[in-house]
Amino acid sequence: MDSSKHRPLPDSDISQTSDFSYNDGITGDGIGGRSSSPTTVNGTNINGDQAELPASGGNELGREGITNVFQPKPMPSTELKLSKRNPKSDHKLEEKVPLVSGRRADIGRLGHGIHWAPLKVPFQRRLQTFVVLLHTLSIALFLSFFFLLCALPIFWPIILPYLLYVLLSRAGVSGELSHRSEFLRSLPFWTVFAAYFPARLHRSEELPPTRKYIFGYHPHGIISHGAFAAFATEALGFSQLFPGITNTLLTLDSNFRLPLYRDYMLRLGLGSVSRESCENILSKGGPNGEGMGRAITIVVGGARESLDAKPYTLRLVLKRRKGFVKLAIRTGADLVPILAFGENDLYDQLSSDTHPLVHKVQLLVKKFLGFTIPLFHARGVFNYDVGLMPYRRPLDIVFGRPIKVERQSRPEQAYVDSIHAAYVGELERIWDEWKDVFAKDRIGELEIVE
Repeated sequence: MDSSKHRPLPDSDISQTSDFSYNDGITGDGIGGRSSSPTTVNGTNINGDQAELPASGGNELGREGITNVFQPKPMPSTELKLSKRNPKSDHKLEEKVPLVSGRRADIGRLGHGIHWAPLKVPFQRRLQTFVVLLHTLSIALFLSFFFLLCALPIFWPIILPYLLYVLLSRAGVSGELSHRSEFLRSLPFWTVFAAYFPARLHRSEELPPTRKYIFGYHPHGIISHGAFAAFATEALGFSQLFPGITNTLLTLDSNFRLPLYRDYMLRLGLGSVSRESCENILSKGGPNGEGMGRAITIVVGGARESLDAKPYTLRLVLKRRKGFVKLAIRTGADLVPILAFGENDLYDQLSSDTHPLVHKVQLLVKKFLGFTIPLFHARGVFNYDVGLMPYRRPLDIVFGRPIKVERQSRPEQAYVDSIHAAYVGELERIWDEWKDVFAKDRIGELEIVE
């Protein structure tokens, strides 16, 4: 038997006909691991770098005797032209051998699965996640604790009078703000909450405390985390940017009928969004006892706008929303538009284009119940794909310039329309001026609808 058949072939002259690139994320020691000696090509040393090839499902080169594969230069093709010398002749045998690659490890079933958070995460980030989780579940936590108390007969003598008080209380609409706690609003707890995104407040110009204001917050988003951080707490330094102004974030009146949770909101200075509540807040208190230096924040788009909250877009329900303008004219409050860049980016939800039936049901719920339920998701506590926790994306809340309003007991429609047009124009100015700074990843421009 000829023993030459079992001898390894001489070193191959491997020539490249074009470049190919491994920009698909494959790194490490390659298929064959790290070579212990430098690799040479036609006598040229390649600095001892390890051989790397795309992850393969078998014998990629299909030839025996190739014992050393080096890392080629990047090129678009996935073929190598192998030139070997026949040991029995001086003629070169040249052939193309395609590389047959297996499935990449970062796509397919693993790529479309759940991406879990690493175990080694800085404590500060874990703390931020925990605080945001508490806020997201605050209604459920307060109600669960209340029902737990109801299950214990020893608390019944306290619970029954308390429920009667909740039903009859007008603290949410009185405008007196007697339950407001600056200590609770200024706790470092809220700074940790705002740092999760992170969120930041910006002003275009100072607001004199000798006037009263209506702040219009846009967009609603899914849960309006930015509005809560900026106006229900001192995490973003509202009182430092606007000294002398007492601001009240407004929410649904029904929230002030939820046991324990309503007390939590009253301590944070929140109020009802009803017309009575708005007029009371803007006509009471302040240095003159008539609301001077007071402000209310209204999320103008409301629940209807939350159905249009999609990442990297800005669609505002505003064309026919003029009630807040009439309120400003009746109370003599200046209007200040606020644009929250990033509010819509915190959650994903089902698209009305791909799920029209679901969207119609949501609109019916909004029509008959006054609120709607967006079908949304974002990330979880220990993963990045599934859960009700918001994404960690920046929130930049920009104040526009105030629009002066003259007080009228019976607003004229022409004046209402002119103030509304000026308000929309200021919103568009904020967008045009700051979109390239705070909305670099946008996939559309500002839209004013309905």
